Amino acid sequence: MAGVITALKQQSRDRNRVNVFLDGAYQFSIAEALAEGLQIGEVYSDEQIKELKQRDLEEVNYRRALRLISRRPRSEFELRRNFEQRQVPLEVQDNILLRLRETDLVDDWSFARAWVENRLAFRPRSSRTLKDELRKKGVPRDAIEAALQDYDDEQAAYQAAQKAARRWSASNWEEFRQRVGAYLSRRGFVYSLISPVVARVWRETIGCEGESEV
Repeated sequence: MAGVITALKQQSRDRNRVNVFLDGAYQFSIAEALAEGLQIGEVYSDEQIKELKQRDLEEVNYRRALRLISRRPRSEFELRRNFEQRQVPLEVQDNILLRLRETDLVDDWSFARAWVENRLAFRPRSSRTLKDELRKKGVPRDAIEAALQDYDDEQAAYQAAQKAARRWSASNWEEFRQRVGAYLSRRGFVYSLISPVVARVWRETIGCEGESEV
């Protein structure tokens, strides 16, 4: 494939890609940022072209990783899994993750803290459940422990019960106890914590003393 660069043409359907022509014939496309370093008339060897394609593969997948991160933070494991699904070479994966780490775009410690904060704010659940979720995302144990160091299961259960109480309008204590209790159980809270929390929210939300035991 070695040859002289005879043309560099920006793609019409993807303005971020440039078609490279060698000896008058189209050969491959690369990212616009990489094409800026090429000049018509330059001679490229097979080895140089191979290196250029490797850099392009890295750039394409780096941009894809940025898009994933823009939707929500990702752990290194999640990005690795995405790369593997796309059969991205390990060396390219390593280079991309290094770039992301150097710019603090990937940090499992920050990811774990953000995950816990988000769950507590929008979908409260037990610390045990959060540990399982973070383990499945490949977060290191010490990062998980640090993120959950000050986590209050009772407060999380209370917040979850409040959300459930606003969603359902139970007319009696027994119905409320069963529905909210089951809701908290599905989120990993233990019975010894569920019982007093449900009774507390029943009194506060319904304005009734109800029962003291769940």
